[in-house]
Amino acid sequence: MTEPRDHPFVAAVKPLVDAMGGVLMDPAQAEPDDVVLAWEGRDVLAVRLPQLGESLDHILAALERRHGVPLAQLDRKAKQDVVRILEARGAFTVRHGVETVAGALGVSRFTVYNYLNRENPNKNNQG
Repeated sequence: MTEPRDHPFVAAVKPLVDAMGGVLMDPAQAEPDDVVLAWEGRDVLAVRLPQLGESLDHILAALERRHGVPLAQLDRKAKQDVVRILEARGAFTVRHGVETVAGALGVSRFTVYNYLNRENPNKNNQG
């Protein structure tokens, strides 16, 4: 990158980019799908965003770090909370999202669907 990694703008956006599973890079290396960010009128860095499937894996890893144990070791209530968070983040719009989450939680797909229905009991009953 042309700017030092400790540039205030880089320092400000790095936690967000890390949380998304993105990669910081020099703007000169940006490809058409990358996002180039400017500071005071100059391109400072580019962000390569992950593919959706990679994002889900990244979110699951972050949740595991937050809980301090593998997600499969969480109790039922905590697993339900994880499913709620994942639904809010769009995890189940990704192809094989339910299967991926079920594997990470150590439960069946049916159980994940039950957790989803528990969170939204009227979702399937609306016209």
